[in-house]
Amino acid sequence: MRRRQIADDMTFSALAWGAWRLLDAQHLRGPQDILRLIESLLELGITTVDHADIYGAYACEAAFGAALALDPGLRARLEIVTKCDIAAVCPARPANRVKHYDTSADYIIASAEASLCNLGVEQIDVLLIHRPDPLMDADAVAQAFTRLRADGKVRHFGVSNFTPFQFDLLQSRLDAPLVTNQVECSVLAGDAISGGTLDQMQRLRRVPMLWSPLGRLFTDEDDQVRRVRAALAAVARRMGFDDLATVATAWLFRLPSTPVVIAGSMRPQHLASMAAATELVLDRQDWFQIYEALHGEAVP
Repeated sequence: MRRRQIADDMTFSALAWGAWRLLDAQHLRGPQDILRLIESLLELGITTVDHADIYGAYACEAAFGAALALDPGLRARLEIVTKCDIAAVCPARPANRVKHYDTSADYIIASAEASLCNLGVEQIDVLLIHRPDPLMDADAVAQAFTRLRADGKVRHFGVSNFTPFQFDLLQSRLDAPLVTNQVECSVLAGDAISGGTLDQMQRLRRVPMLWSPLGRLFTDEDDQVRRVRAALAAVARRMGFDDLATVATAWLFRLPSTPVVIAGSMRPQHLASMAAATELVLDRQDWFQIYEALHGEAVP
């Protein structure tokens, strides 16, 4: 598995695993099953795991932590990312009257400390602000980050779903670099490519993290999906592959911002097909054939 240099003292696996649907997988019935999934990730070379406090109605982190507690030695082989600031309306948060964002210093610190407890770890490798908060006071976020780093609770910080302007605002208040911006990007969602987000990451030499890398590819049947599937199939045949997920993932790895791609599958065989993409390099014309299908027209 290829590695990405996230910071001077840390690398991520090029393919990361996302825990969003962890509790939706019917074959994962308890900590022992989740532990086997973690072991299968490591066998594939996937060492970076992506969490958020809100995943599974605030329950995924604890489920993962219970599995990790069965073999504590695995912690040293993982890079743990988690996110905070979304305050959902659900039984786990009865005080929330409306879904909102909270980037106050107290909320960020409390969220990070809760994640540490739920995951059963002493330090979070990277903590992200999950969604841009219209009420974000960048100085307050910087205060929280400074305290969490000084206390040894978080190693590095980043953001998720931020525009380049929002990224620059928060970075302007920090002494240490924001190490990533985690954004949606796939063969069916190209705004991060055309809207400047990945250009900014390349300019700053930061590594973006890409979520929903397959998007609606295998669930929907609209014109765009059918068009992109046909393009992927044509490229796959030309390269001697029969797995569209492999080619769709390789399309993202061809981006010059050298992203980390987050796979959300709970099935090792699906993850293996995406992991194979780290060794597959699309040529420029194959890449543009898929890009043309994404937009429904040739480039100007």
